[in-house]
Amino acid sequence: MATIIDIKLPRAIAAALRIPPNDARRQQLRVLKKLLKKARFTEFGQRYHFDDALLSKHPAKKFQELVPVHDYNKIYEEWWKKTLEGVPDVTWPGKIKYYALSSGTSESASKYIPVTKDLLRSNTINYLRQLISLIKYEDANKRAMTKGFLMLGGATDLKKGKAGWYAGDLSGILAKKRPFWFQTFYKPGGRIAALADWNQKLHEIVEHAREWDIGYIVGVPAWCQMCMEMVIEHYKVKNIHEVWPNFSFFVHGGVAFEPYKKGFEKLLGKPIVYIENYLSSEGFIGYKTREHAKGMQLILNNNIFFEFVPFDDKNFDADGKIVAKPDAKMIHEVEEGKEYALLMSTNAGSWRYLIGDTIKFVDLEKSELVITGRTKHFLSLTGEHLSVENMNKAIELVSNEFNVSIPEYTVVGFPYENFFAHRWYIATNDNVDPARIRQRIDENLRLLNDDYATERDSALKEVFLEVLPQEKFMQFLEQKGKLGSQHKFPRVMKGKMLEEWLRYLETGSIRAQDENK
Repeated sequence: MATIIDIKLPRAIAAALRIPPNDARRQQLRVLKKLLKKARFTEFGQRYHFDDALLSKHPAKKFQELVPVHDYNKIYEEWWKKTLEGVPDVTWPGKIKYYALSSGTSESASKYIPVTKDLLRSNTINYLRQLISLIKYEDANKRAMTKGFLMLGGATDLKKGKAGWYAGDLSGILAKKRPFWFQTFYKPGGRIAALADWNQKLHEIVEHAREWDIGYIVGVPAWCQMCMEMVIEHYKVKNIHEVWPNFSFFVHGGVAFEPYKKGFEKLLGKPIVYIENYLSSEGFIGYKTREHAKGMQLILNNNIFFEFVPFDDKNFDADGKIVAKPDAKMIHEVEEGKEYALLMSTNAGSWRYLIGDTIKFVDLEKSELVITGRTKHFLSLTGEHLSVENMNKAIELVSNEFNVSIPEYTVVGFPYENFFAHRWYIATNDNVDPARIRQRIDENLRLLNDDYATERDSALKEVFLEVLPQEKFMQFLEQKGKLGSQHKFPRVMKGKMLEEWLRYLETGSIRAQDENK
């Protein structure tokens, strides 16, 4: 343990780790003022009169009055596009050197999200806070904290832009900019981490797996599970602990873990501790601080100012697009159990930025929350208001009931016999009875969601289900050019991506025949 705790950290980081606890509202106001002071002389700060907000008796309310809400398209077209041309001091002081390429589960082209030195420093502080919090985990193997960290991330070999900036997966940027004191623990190492070909990277990791003593694995569940399966198969062992006996912590984020847990447990020789964090391209939002916590604790004191917009018909249209002047609340104004969309203002020049996630507070006193879905990934054809959280829970219950692994799924809504229907596509390599799975998912959703139960007896006439091998889902992502650690399978299919998915299931290709000529 001393190997980690006794490391001499830079003074600014050490000071940040010792920030005393304070009430949530005060912490957030302090963060907002700090951000506004730093960015007041930027083009954005001058346009929206940050000085006026700083001088106001109520700086947060004044800030909300002065600054409009931005989604990616709005802030990119009006502001961030200039930074790609090398223009400094646009939404944050100085030039932007790094951009996280983020497409998430959307069907659009890659988004360029600014990553500043200030943001990287904040992320480092929060990684350390999360690491130190593991000391309090009673069931954890503390010795594993001095072992290797296997981080399954994007390529650190970033692409260079004309204005001298670099772009790539956020995980690749974080790995490339990892602190010097972390080198000893970091796996798979610089050479393998730089590989852009995801399949080649996985095979290299498998080849070297026996040489490493892994205590942690960090990454998106689907790709980490695939990696462990490959290691087990390559070395002809029964479980991953025969290769990595000290493997004790799995740190995950980005997607709900429930659909993957059953598959994970089949790969283990002994129990491990699952730790969820909430890391987006825009910033490190929260992490699980207690072993039996209901959710992740929001990080309120490290350079992100949060606002919470009730996810309802008043603030969002039928396609999940936010209205021009939403009812945005601060941390002290939220309610437990209510669903909110998240707005963030950060030290990378995001201002009142809609990241697209929906969350719900499960413990207001500790500021703990869970991710419930995406603003544009939900089904409400007839008023069923089916969230990704509902879907994940239904899959988890079915997985446990039938003892099967369902690591991926997606759901489609469509007109059916003058009414509507849902069609589920689930991935499993286990032997299952599709009719029974369909029935139990439907029954579980009726219990989980009253609106769904009501609509199933009226306009939502039918639920269909198709079982596909897990490889089918991975091959679709590969054809989309989204094979790798940063990309997640969309839980709800709509628009262009749905067209490609249906074409792929029919022909094996996402492209129409005339596109292939």
